[in-house]
Amino acid sequence: MAVEIYSTDTDSGQISVIRKEGSTYRTVKEIPIGNAPRGGVKFTQDGRGFVSNTSANTVSEIDALTHREVARITVGFGPRGLGIVPGEQFLLVSNSGSNTVSIVDLENRQELRQIAVGRDPRHMMVTADGTAAYVCVWGSSYIAKLDLTGLSEGKPELVRETARIQIGENLHPYSLNFDRSGTRALVACNTGSVVPVIDLASDTVIAKVATEIDGCRAVAFTPDNKYALASLERNNTVAVIDLDTYQVTRSIPVGPGPRGLAIHDPDEALYVSAFARNTPFAPDDDHPQMAHSVTVLNLKGIDLAGDDAVPFEELPVGFGPCSVAVFDTEKAGFQPGKLDAALADLPHAAARQK
Repeated sequence: MAVEIYSTDTDSGQISVIRKEGSTYRTVKEIPIGNAPRGGVKFTQDGRGFVSNTSANTVSEIDALTHREVARITVGFGPRGLGIVPGEQFLLVSNSGSNTVSIVDLENRQELRQIAVGRDPRHMMVTADGTAAYVCVWGSSYIAKLDLTGLSEGKPELVRETARIQIGENLHPYSLNFDRSGTRALVACNTGSVVPVIDLASDTVIAKVATEIDGCRAVAFTPDNKYALASLERNNTVAVIDLDTYQVTRSIPVGPGPRGLAIHDPDEALYVSAFARNTPFAPDDDHPQMAHSVTVLNLKGIDLAGDDAVPFEELPVGFGPCSVAVFDTEKAGFQPGKLDAALADLPHAAARQK
């Protein structure tokens, strides 16, 4: 089994690509892209990857086979969150500086229009059926629901904001994620020591999970959907949330300033980006875990309701990794044994560019 971990290294202006084969990790590429990339790389099924360049007002397209940037798409000011709409014809981009969400035609790599939302939109999720997107509007402390049904008819002009889900004053929602059933969304908020839970059938907040500190950045879910995992940047932990009781069962130490989360289901490995800027690169007595790294937590066989020690290792990446994503090369139809040869095969790389 071969998978690749993509670290968005904000301060280095690059994407670090780490390949896992068996139990071994190795860095295979550092892909230079635009200025201040943010958010996890979002992939189509055939390996087109997209990531926002917040200070350049563009979205970079990365070829996951050749590990190269192949295009940049101009969008609004301060792009951050991305969502690929099922069918993979359209990409949504939240523009934090324009207070809008862009609709991008992926075939032509062109922005079609922008939809106005509240102040400073951040990260988002698109429903599995492609009918709606939920966008964290950080500056206005609500979740915007966008009706995407017009995209199935090829009519981006019909996309509009249809609901504003109020999650609480001054909570500053940063990101959200759907649970494995697709019935609930948990919201990571920068302020307020709570994780709101939204029922997606009614678009209402049904619970607020108390955490020991504010500064939540991302939420992921275990493969069995029993637990949510929330990164708490200010105390360098991942909180484990029981989805039956909506209570935190334990906190797991990780690298400094955890932000992005990604989980690979088959081996139950959780990847956590350590974003902290003001800590040393190498661990020492005061900072036993490595900054500018991705922490790998092996959750297989771990009782997340108990206090079992969680095996971990740390993978050095570039400076300021804000997010992490996992791309399964075999599921995409790539042949791992031929990946390295493809990197040097420039004519083949060019052929994949449209």
